[in-house]
Amino acid sequence: MAFEFIQIPAHGQGAAKEELNRLLRGRRVVSLRKEFVAQGQESFWAFCLEFIEGGGGERGQGERGVAERVDYKAILSEGDFQIYNRLRLLRKELAEKEAVPPYTLFTNEQLAEMVRRKAVSVAQLGEIAGVGGARMEKYGAAFLKVLGATEGGAS
Repeated sequence: MAFEFIQIPAHGQGAAKEELNRLLRGRRVVSLRKEFVAQGQESFWAFCLEFIEGGGGERGQGERGVAERVDYKAILSEGDFQIYNRLRLLRKELAEKEAVPPYTLFTNEQLAEMVRRKAVSVAQLGEIAGVGGARMEKYGAAFLKVLGATEGGAS
């Protein structure tokens, strides 16, 4: 894994915005964290990209333009991968009850990020890219229960 850190000014984004877009297109991004740093006229967005080294080409795209799958078993530790699988099972059960595709609850990337961050609060879930208030309110407690149950369990 490798990391890249980018700052984009809130006013006059220019080249920094293009740099971020170029990095996102040219890497197999595993996670993206962003934070707004309020400093008046000097305010900026701070981004931390975690990516797989040597993962060039379009983001998540293979030679034929087909989306590649991230192997979370290779990325996560054995204990974290077990937790990730429990979260996937919970997601599948809830999705089946609601007759919706599992990815509409949370994506694989979001589940992996929950595990990586060792999320134990709704606020921590809200820090994950793409996880909004409605999903946190509707599903957060169930997913946090699985994450919390694993805290003292087999990791």
